[in-house]
Amino acid sequence: MIRNSLALLTAATLSTAALADPEQISRSITDIAAGADRQDWTRVRGAFADTVTVDYTSLWGGEAATQDADDLVAGWAGFLPGFDSTHHMVTNHSITSFSETTATAEADFTATHRIEDGLWVLGGRYTYALEKSGDRWRVTALTMTALWETGDRGLVAQAGERAAQN
Repeated sequence: MIRNSLALLTAATLSTAALADPEQISRSITDIAAGADRQDWTRVRGAFADTVTVDYTSLWGGEAATQDADDLVAGWAGFLPGFDSTHHMVTNHSITSFSETTATAEADFTATHRIEDGLWVLGGRYTYALEKSGDRWRVTALTMTALWETGDRGLVAQAGERAAQN
């Protein structure tokens, strides 16, 4: 009886530990989007490894860029406040591969950007590469695949100008 109880306890502990990682991975993904909308740049930075590869080529063309995460977050902090509001809804998180130290995940997104009555809304999918660092999963690569957009993409330039004036 004691042996069976110990086996059940060990299985429950392993199961709880295994479930904690997907929750932590989702937390890192959410911290990027929610932190950006709330302009909580410490929260955003905490979700990234020190170096991150960002690929927005499906929207803007060009090449993926590997850069210091501090520089990436500083760029967002100098640009996103130019919108009156943003809402990056990231949902349907799915872990596509997983080991003790690395993972890949995908999530669907809708990103709404507003200046006065103008809107630019973008939808698509993110693919994330993550590494475990201490007790936290951190994003090492982020690829955005744009699937649709509506509204005025020109708001992006307007937001950059507004942010530069402040």
